[in-house]
Formats: sequence, structure tokens, C-alpha cells
Amino acid sequence: MIRFSLIATTLTLAVSAVEAQQSATLPDGPGREIVSVACTQCHSLTPIVQLRMGEQGWRQAVENMVLRGAQVGPDEIDIVSSYLADKFGPGVPFTNQNSVEVHLKNGPGANLVEGTCGLCHGLDRTIDVKRPPEQWPAIVHRMVEIGTPLDDDQINQVIGYLQANYAPNQ
Repeated sequence: MIRFSLIATTLTLAVSAVEAQQSATLPDGPGREIVSVACTQCHSLTPIVQLRMGEQGWRQAVENMVLRGAQVGPDEIDIVSSYLADKFGPGVPFTNQNSVEVHLKNGPGANLVEGTCGLCHGLDRTIDVKRPPEQWPAIVHRMVEIGTPLDDDQINQVIGYLQANYAPNQ
């Protein structure tokens, strides 16, 4: 019986240490504990701290994760979405010292790609994978749907730039 108690205590301490370490990487605020526990059941905090989405984008991500089994109650979705948008929203600086410096190819639309894609994630994520030209419109429209601030003319410029400079043949 003593051995079981010792194992249970050791396991509890180990779990508490992991939870504390994960929480320590998240900024303080309402929703921090929910994110720390619910999100790390399936993945690390890395995808969270590397994204920069608006509240609508985060809400869609949270709802998607709930559908996949994340333990976030209906009354917690607003809290979590607001927390993530506040702490990891557009314009919040990245603190990752290992980020890769990216130099975009010159051309019409490069400034828009740098100024908007770089708000939410590293530019390396935008251009590392060469995509067929027909895939770029869907990707750009999806990014606008989750909060990228582009008007119709700018959307067309970004799509044209990416198609011309970051396709498999380029």
C-alpha cells in the first residue's frame, strides 16, 4: 500500500511539473490554464505560439479542436478564443529566437506578402513549400477568411506574386 502511494505521489508530481512547464511558456491571462491543459493533450504548445490569428481564426481553430476531442466546454470557447487572439493575434511579436530570416523575391505584391503573411506566421512558412499556381488562390482566401487584412485588389496582387515566384518551376 505504501509503494502504491509513493508511485501515485511521484506520478502526480511529474504531471504537475509538466503542467507548470507548459503553463510557464504561456502569457498570463484569462484562459491560460484552459489552453495549457486542453491543447497539450494532443500536441505541444508550438503550433499555438507560432501562429498569429485574429479572434475569428482562433475561434474556428478552437471549435475544430473541440470537434476532434479537445476538452473545452461550450462556456469556455469564448474565453479561450479571446485569450489566444489577445496573446497570439496579428501583430503580437514572435519571441522565438530560432526564427528563420526570409528574403522574398522582388516583384509586385512582395510588400503585401511580407506585411500581411508575416503578421500571422513566419514568411518561411509561406514560401518553403512550392505550390502549384492553382493552389495559391484557395490558400490566400483561407487566410483572409481567418483574418488577413487584404481587400480584393490586394488579394489578387498577393495571389499573382505567389503564383509567379513560389510555384514548383520557380
